[in-house]
Amino acid sequence: MPVLIVIPARLGSTRLARKPLQLLAGEPLIVRVIERAREVPGVDHIVVATDAAEVAEAVRGTGVDVAMTRTDLSSGTDRAAAVAIRSDYHRFDIIVNMQGDEPFLPIAAVTGAIDRVRGGDAIGTAAAPMDPALRDDPSRVKVVCNDLSRAIYFSRLAIPAVRDAADLPDAHWWQHLGVYAYRREALLRVASLPPSRLERMERLEQLRALEAGLPIGVALLDRPAPPGIDTPEDLAIAVAQWPDHVGAMR
Repeated sequence: MPVLIVIPARLGSTRLARKPLQLLAGEPLIVRVIERAREVPGVDHIVVATDAAEVAEAVRGTGVDVAMTRTDLSSGTDRAAAVAIRSDYHRFDIIVNMQGDEPFLPIAAVTGAIDRVRGGDAIGTAAAPMDPALRDDPSRVKVVCNDLSRAIYFSRLAIPAVRDAADLPDAHWWQHLGVYAYRREALLRVASLPPSRLERMERLEQLRALEAGLPIGVALLDRPAPPGIDTPEDLAIAVAQWPDHVGAMR
């Protein structure tokens, strides 16, 4: 099953302006994500999907493909699907949406998501254990899974919500990580649907698939992962901790 990584990158981020072009240790963020994608074993091809000529120019020289996509696509899933339907990419059975603001994404998160699809799930993703002190941070998306390690729900709120303090010692929270692997037909089905009710409310694209009844397998990692880069503060921390992040994620 050939694997394609698509890295969506748009300039329209509201929390961090021109995010893909922000510098991280001297290189644009999108280039750092490409470097990360190249470390994933078993991947056959990488393409950046963008609606901005400036992003395409920044990627020039990295050796990866660039696919120009429409500006009105509402999510990374839609952008990945717009690439997958092109004739150059019909041969890929598994399409990975590796988000363009995750330069420290653990390799195990990507391979775990791919393995969930190879194992029969329509969609695969990953999650890492979360420090309970961070559970109320809405920028850190939480996921609850069933006994088959399939997602029941994703939320910006703290799920599970623990009603009684006596149950807190037994509680734990899983942070969803920014990667999705899709069977081709699952990706195209999700992209064919309008944004769902829960997706619009939570601003979480993965809820469209859950509402449509598609199973999402979750690879559960054994240690916390660094967050993605969503804000100027995230970027400043990433710049300051660049060598430590890179070393920890090997």
